[in-house]
Amino acid sequence: MLQYIGRRLITSIPVLWSVTTLVFLMVHLLPGDPAELMLAESGGSSRSIAQLRHQLGLDAPLYVQYGRFLANALRGDLGRSIFTNRPVTRTILEQLPHTVQLAVAAMMVAVTIGTALGIAAALNRNTWVDNLCVTIAVAGASMPIFWSGLLLILLFSSRLRWLPATGQGALKHLVMPAIVLGLASSGSIARLVRSSMLEVLGQEYITAARSKGLSEYMVVCRHALKNALIPVVTVMGLQFGYLLGGTVVTETVFSRQGLGWLVVDAILWKDFPIVQGTVLWLAAIYTLVNLLVDISYAIIDPRIHYD
Repeated sequence: MLQYIGRRLITSIPVLWSVTTLVFLMVHLLPGDPAELMLAESGGSSRSIAQLRHQLGLDAPLYVQYGRFLANALRGDLGRSIFTNRPVTRTILEQLPHTVQLAVAAMMVAVTIGTALGIAAALNRNTWVDNLCVTIAVAGASMPIFWSGLLLILLFSSRLRWLPATGQGALKHLVMPAIVLGLASSGSIARLVRSSMLEVLGQEYITAARSKGLSEYMVVCRHALKNALIPVVTVMGLQFGYLLGGTVVTETVFSRQGLGWLVVDAILWKDFPIVQGTVLWLAAIYTLVNLLVDISYAIIDPRIHYD
């Protein structure tokens, strides 16, 4: 197991490097100049803008800037924000708990709704219940996050006044963002649970369990569902990475702090170090989550071993 984890960590290095390089090139190809944005309100002259660009190191060739960023990143230094001059790592760590809280809550919503829909559809195959569950799953996966978020704000905040439209702090501020983000992932989980359950329910050991007189609840929950979870866990790991990316839109719609809000603000102000550091952190978290998903296979099914 330890050798497998070591190999996975080593193979993740090229992935993180590729993501870092791609993001570096993309943010530097965006139109606009951070120095001009910083001095726009004060009406800075061309000379003062050139001096600021030199102080920030933005006048150096692109390969020199990339070399500096990569060398500092290998030492664990992601630089400082161009506008606030605060360390990028500290800024990210301040916003990370808000994003993780939202992603975990959304994952709980997605797993609950997706598993329930998938089981109900599998147990009622080719009936109106099956069609209804599949329709709900497809609708949840197809509806854009910003659209469903605005609909929930209109209904539960503007009309019913049950939940606050924006902000964070109390649990009620987390309900609508978690539902919106969770619904977007529940469709994939529901479809996979349905197909996995249908495959497992057709196995001989399920027929044997029913012939012993076990209740349908015991057959489904204790025998079928456990064996159908392995492919579902894979999708859950992938969906968690999708949820981390989906927080960008969700946090913007609901005016929540977090890495999504941080990235959007940094892109608007051309704060290159913040964008590069945040994406690198998200890529590292996504890689770690996928490693944990692979390890969980051995916990769910003891027959699986890693050499």
